[in-house]
Amino acid sequence: MPNYIRSNIGGACYFFTVVTEHRQKILTNPDIRTALRSAIQQTRITHPFQIDAWVLLPDHLHCIWTLPEGDADFSNRWRLIKRDVSVICGPNYLNPDLLSQRRINRQNSTIWQARFWEHLIRDDPDYENHMNYLHFNPVKHGLVKKIADWPWSSFHRYIARKTYPANWGGVGDKNIVMPYDD
Repeated sequence: MPNYIRSNIGGACYFFTVVTEHRQKILTNPDIRTALRSAIQQTRITHPFQIDAWVLLPDHLHCIWTLPEGDADFSNRWRLIKRDVSVICGPNYLNPDLLSQRRINRQNSTIWQARFWEHLIRDDPDYENHMNYLHFNPVKHGLVKKIADWPWSSFHRYIARKTYPANWGGVGDKNIVMPYDD
């Protein structure tokens, strides 16, 4: 097993990618979205964090969080969120093909991959690049031709704040900087 060391800077801003087990296309299902919202709200009661940006795609999500000063425990937050979604949705979203491949227990559902990817945001240009990447993701994956057409994104909040113009990020937009591919 690799010796993976996560970032550990309290009060920092982080970009995350969280993926469903075997890339199951279930995250935009209304029951999963409701469970995810509930799990986040519950987790934020005891482990607060600020959600700067979010996009939910069928098989993965990206988000940017800012943690409270002195707090770097994003791993526990993700553990709680993923657990709660799995408990709320229960066996309704367990892929029967996956059930035969491994034993299911409380710690190991087949809704989520066991791990997640995190990136410590280093500076303002890094923040902007990841914000753009996150919001452009539905277009990148061919789900819509323009970002404004994707309903499960914080992009709409940023349009209202006039951070992005409503027509930003359509197919072929040359102004998009992609920090990495998922």
